[in-house]
Amino acid sequence: MKVKTVVVGPVATNCYVVWCEEEREAIIVDPGWDAEKILEAVREEEVEVKYVVNTHGHMDHIGANDQVRRAFNAPLLIHKLDAEALGEPELNLSMFFWSEIRVSRPDRTLEDGDEIVFGRVRLRVLHTPGHTPGSICLLGEGVIFTGDTLFAGSVGRTDMPGGSFQRLVYSLKHRIMPLPDGLKVYPGHGPETILGYEKRVNPYLKSL
Repeated sequence: MKVKTVVVGPVATNCYVVWCEEEREAIIVDPGWDAEKILEAVREEEVEVKYVVNTHGHMDHIGANDQVRRAFNAPLLIHKLDAEALGEPELNLSMFFWSEIRVSRPDRTLEDGDEIVFGRVRLRVLHTPGHTPGSICLLGEGVIFTGDTLFAGSVGRTDMPGGSFQRLVYSLKHRIMPLPDGLKVYPGHGPETILGYEKRVNPYLKSL
């Protein structure tokens, strides 16, 4: 599996192009902004986009959904509890910032334990509510894409509509902490990290 990070938008969201090296099938995780920048990254790698996946429904992770979906004729996947946010500016937070964002509904909604398969790669959906009700992480062989659940040195905010600090703590304690230390973490913002390192130094994980 190969991963290419494309930093997009005014709050530097990490959009990921993830693909199977053998079969050249790919997914795009969190196309939040700058659609043409994302499309160019895909063209450079000459991969076939099979799915577009949102880790949650906030504006900075969904803003370029429709342009990317149309460009590759790729189905959109998001957890069922965040599907409504795609078309609701209050839930996706856009009404509180620059301009209201409404994007199309998903082609498929996800639940905990679902698998996203592209080429020989399998990513398992971990439902990790807290930042939003439908926040997910994507767990693969040696990697995890954590959206805004876990960052290097920090975690996602819970003081916005749908957020819950109690649920986030539960997700971190019961869904993230039991995972192998060697996992490479690809967060929704900021640098990559290693899960074992975060368990040792991240104050939110240390307290668990």
